[in-house]
Order: sequence, then structure tokens, then C-alpha cells
Amino acid sequence: MLVIGAGPAGSACAQRLARAGLDVLLVDQHTFPRDKVCGDGLIPDAHAALRALGVYDEVAALWQPAQHVRCVGPRGGHCDVPGTVAALPRRVLDEVLVRAAERAGARLVMPWRFEAPIEDSAGRENGRVVGARLRRGNETHEITARWVVLATGAVPQALAAAGMCERHTPSGVALRTYVRHPGLAGTIRQLQFIWHPRMRGGYGWIFPGPDGVFNIGAGHPGSHRKLKSGKGQMQDLNLRRFFETFTQVYEPARRLMSEGERLGDLKGAPLRCSLLGARWARPGLLVTGEAAGSTYAFSGEGIGKAMETGLLAADALMATRATAPDADDEAVRRHYEAGLLGLKPKFDLYERASRVNDHPWLADLVIWRANKSARIMARMSAVIEEKQNPGWLLSVRGMRKLLTE
Repeated sequence: MLVIGAGPAGSACAQRLARAGLDVLLVDQHTFPRDKVCGDGLIPDAHAALRALGVYDEVAALWQPAQHVRCVGPRGGHCDVPGTVAALPRRVLDEVLVRAAERAGARLVMPWRFEAPIEDSAGRENGRVVGARLRRGNETHEITARWVVLATGAVPQALAAAGMCERHTPSGVALRTYVRHPGLAGTIRQLQFIWHPRMRGGYGWIFPGPDGVFNIGAGHPGSHRKLKSGKGQMQDLNLRRFFETFTQVYEPARRLMSEGERLGDLKGAPLRCSLLGARWARPGLLVTGEAAGSTYAFSGEGIGKAMETGLLAADALMATRATAPDADDEAVRRHYEAGLLGLKPKFDLYERASRVNDHPWLADLVIWRANKSARIMARMSAVIEEKQNPGWLLSVRGMRKLLTE
């Protein structure tokens, strides 16, 4: 098995396959540890995946725990919603995950960049993928494999080369940096999300990490509108100006950026959301993680679902291997796509809930009601724990309950 991309999805997939006794080669274009633009938030789905991978205790010893998610509305009001949440820089988290895959028996090779699939076109209009062409410096390597798992993230180049890209533009974009501010470490102990009319369509965040270091950023999950043709078109958006607006409308953000020690430049990244924008499978190849769109449109969270889709890919390969030694292409595809389709309704609900970003006044309404109603607060906590549909916020029934409970 060849797994391309050693982020959360690829490492999770490689570890599970290797633990099952399969010969797994895991490659990545970077040398680890490496930075990755992300909010670094770990919500309950990530906690569950870490437990499934057997690394929960190792990661928990490194992260900064938080007991609440603070939602801040345009008028400055806030509510602290209980939740099982934490934050850990991806440089640290991804290193733990990739080394766990190695310990399970996966062979790790870096830095190798994916260039194109190798196809066996005998008797087929579109050949079966039987490996990949990879490049390291000036050297090209052709690796054959029974199956290739593509876990190359949100950038479209690898998807396009593999014939799996349905939309080259992303769903959204995000920008973040790290700032050390020990003075605010005792004050900001929650994962904070901030909405404001001047940031319509998106939100800002401040996540406290270990050692008084904060991940501060701004995201616009709907930055690229989907056209009737199926392609995407970016809205008139300057993401750096969007981030600057965040620091102007939210005092803790201003303090972090003006008083704190900047630990790096502002870095941006595309987001692929809602399991859209790419084909999931073709003979000999599966697409997983953010390459398959594993990020939630509402919150921009994607670490947990990336690992979850990576595990689904591994399960599909192992399940069909157990019943059919030749690993029938159609059986693998059906098994994997059934797993993703099982997740799709939840992604669709988060897509609907993301409309709150376009109507920040809704945040004020929800915050006001949550502070007055234990039942509304419990509903919001259940959303964080993935036990409650976030789309209730925008349904007629949900709005009625919001105003009356």
C-alpha cells in the first residue's frame, strides 16, 4: 500500500493498515516536523480518533486543554459553551501521528513529492492506478502498489494530476499566526470564536496553546462561490485586511498582536469543505482527508474528520482484503464511499449552519438566549460534542425553540 501525504489523514490510514500487517509505504513532500497552517483546535471527533489510533494519552500530555468554547457576538456579549476541546500546534500533533505510523510498521520516506499516478491501461479507457511517480530533488522514483491512498491536503495539484479534482478552487481560506503573550495566558483559557458585521462571511479565532502561545487567525469558509458550471470563483476578499479588521473589532486580538511576541509570519491556507470538490475513488486509488473535503464549513475544523476519513479508507482496504484476496476495485470503492456517505449528512448540516457567518446578528441572538436558557446552552454544548445538529439554528423549528425555551 502506498499512502501519499503524512498529515492526520495519511498517518491515520498508514498506521491502521500497518497494524493489520500490510506492507505500507508512507511518503510526504516535507521533512517532519513541519509547520501546517491550521487553527490547531481539537474537538471531540479528534479526541475519538486519537483514542482509536492509540495516541490519545501521548497527545493529551502535550496539548493545552480548554473546558469551553467562547462565542463572542458583534455587540461584545459572549457565552462560554462547555465542551471537550483542546489546542496543539500541528507541528507537534502531526509529528506524533507520523511517528505512531512508523512504530506500527509503516515505512516513512521524505521528502518525496507526488507527480502522477502510474496506470495500467490494458483494456481500459481510464487505466487502473498501480502506483505513483514521485520526485525527490532531481530524482524520479516509480513506486508500484496494489492501492494508492491520496492524502495530499487542500491544494489541487495532486488531485488534478491523479484525475480526481472536480473543483480547483477551494471552499474557503484562512490565515493565522502564533503569538506569545504570557500576560493573557491566565485570561484567555477558552477556544474563542468571534463574529462581527465587518467580518461578514467569516469569523476570527483565538486558541490558547501550551506555554502562553496563542494561535490567532481569521477564516472565511465561503470565500469561493460555487458557479452553475461547478467551478468556484473567489469573492472580492483581501484576507490580510480581513484579519486586520478582526484585530480592530476585538480588543483581545488587538492586544495579542500589539503587545505579544510574534513567533512567525501570517500564513494562509485553502480549505476544502463538506466532502465536495473531488472524486473519492477510482480503481486502485482512494482520496482521503482534506483532499476529499474533510473540513467543516461552519467552524473550519478538520483535524478529527481528516483522521476519521483516513481510518475509513484503511477499513475499506482491509475489509475487502479479508473477503476477497484480490481486493476487488468495486468492493473497495463501495465500502469506502459508503463510509463517507455516512458522514455526508453531518457535513451538509454544518454547511447550512455556516450561514450564520453571513448573518452575524444571529450570533448575538444565540448568545443572548444561551445565557438565559440552560436548555439552549445544553444544545450548543451538544453541537460541540457532535450530538446535536448545528443546522437547528437556521430552521423554523430551531428558531422557535431558540426564542421560547
